[in-house]
Amino acid sequence: MDVTPEGQTGPSSGERLRGTVAHLPRQVREELTRRLRRSRRALRKEDVQVVEPPLLRRAVGASALGNCMEWFDFGVYSYLAATIGKVFFPGASPGAQVISSFATFAAAFVVRPLGGLFFGPLGDRLGRQKVLATTMIMMAAGTFAIGLIPSYGTIGLAAPVLLLLARMVQGFSTGGEYGGATTFVAEYSPDRRRGFLSSWLDFGTFVGYALGSALVTLLNFLLSDGQMLSWGWRIPFLIAGPLGVIGLYMRLKLEESPAFQQQLDEHEKSLAQKSAGSEFKTIVKNHWGALLICMGIVLLYNVTNYMVTGYLPTYQTETLHRSSSSADLLVLMGMVWIVLLITFIGRLSDHVGRRPVYAVAAAAMIVLAIPSFLLLKMHGTWPPVAGVLILSTLLACFAAPSAATLPALFPTAIRYAAMGIGFNFAVAAFGGTTPLVTAALVNATGDDLMPAYYLMLAGVIGLVTVKFLPESAQVPLHGSQPMVGSEEEQRELLSTSEALYRATRKTRQGP
Repeated sequence: MDVTPEGQTGPSSGERLRGTVAHLPRQVREELTRRLRRSRRALRKEDVQVVEPPLLRRAVGASALGNCMEWFDFGVYSYLAATIGKVFFPGASPGAQVISSFATFAAAFVVRPLGGLFFGPLGDRLGRQKVLATTMIMMAAGTFAIGLIPSYGTIGLAAPVLLLLARMVQGFSTGGEYGGATTFVAEYSPDRRRGFLSSWLDFGTFVGYALGSALVTLLNFLLSDGQMLSWGWRIPFLIAGPLGVIGLYMRLKLEESPAFQQQLDEHEKSLAQKSAGSEFKTIVKNHWGALLICMGIVLLYNVTNYMVTGYLPTYQTETLHRSSSSADLLVLMGMVWIVLLITFIGRLSDHVGRRPVYAVAAAAMIVLAIPSFLLLKMHGTWPPVAGVLILSTLLACFAAPSAATLPALFPTAIRYAAMGIGFNFAVAAFGGTTPLVTAALVNATGDDLMPAYYLMLAGVIGLVTVKFLPESAQVPLHGSQPMVGSEEEQRELLSTSEALYRATRKTRQGP
């Protein structure tokens, strides 16, 4: 026994270490045990990667800022969907204009899987940073081009064709963006804080959405309907040019992620070499279960995401017949609420686990979707605000853990490509089509609660997916060294691994 300064006996260092091991989260203890058994020794100093705080802050900050700028570009289209329908499809009925505008919106998601298939393998072989810089400039160029396209009244059918091409450039670049950004931030983050640090990426996403919404709301307030249709709608798209240059500069200043620079073992290195020739086939054949889980989580997150950010502004103006400014202001309040919540929920997922956060929020979605839309439909100020805040809170619960959860499903050597496949196919099939499908359902049935039913279905699929989702909170990424944020954490992990290794040996040897 150790002796305390007061002369009293206390627990020995060995007993303290065993206590530390006992208090490890179950998933962490199981993963460390697996690694120790494979290496047949305790962890050494060179086995644990220490991420320097300044480098970590720069990586997370630049990634979040770049994501903010990119999703400002992508999100502006959602807020201007009704106006764009009038500019590029003037001969159609109001309902057909909205559907045509959302069809062009959805077209970007059709090419997202192609972007994922193209950029994903490049990110695994050439590096995350180079590909993320490329997607940044492509998105800015596509968005800037939309602001320059003449209206249908000027060049006729060529106008919607050019709009479609610009949207496809946006979609192709986005196919390599989110999977790469989540991979990059997850690989930089210490294991204990990955949920919190990765949530800053989606923090940037919703700040971008909020800035886009705020700008459109301001323009609707300052300009007449005629001015918005004539030239005002172009302003948010033209801002994409300088934003793209800033985002490109930020991303070019980043260093490559530690996990990409150093594979865990020879098995992962050989996998990386093999994947250069047949990565898609390798991923689908060997990781189909993880792909399905990824797609289920992405469906849950993005159906909610595009319902709130993409469809609600138009739902309020075209279905509930509210003014554009009030509709945009309501959604802006929801975006600000998500921004305030998201990093706290990310931190919560580090402590209680990713699975409980997803499960509780998915169950709440099933229960609260219809009440939320009933509140949205009510007159007055506070009921619609309450409806938007409920949906926004659920969206924050889905968004906060995603950037940490999804990359953890795949090993380092194929992580970027696998994320590109699973994420983008799910978004293309279910997320980006949400505004189009729900607008068409409301138009066809006359039932303005169709969006709520759609969200309930997403919640059911999400609950089923969570049942198969492995818990990854505080667990090292597959194919990567354990990551810590300081040398003190490194020493603590080495001591813990030594105690766990001794306990594992005793268990194998028996009494």
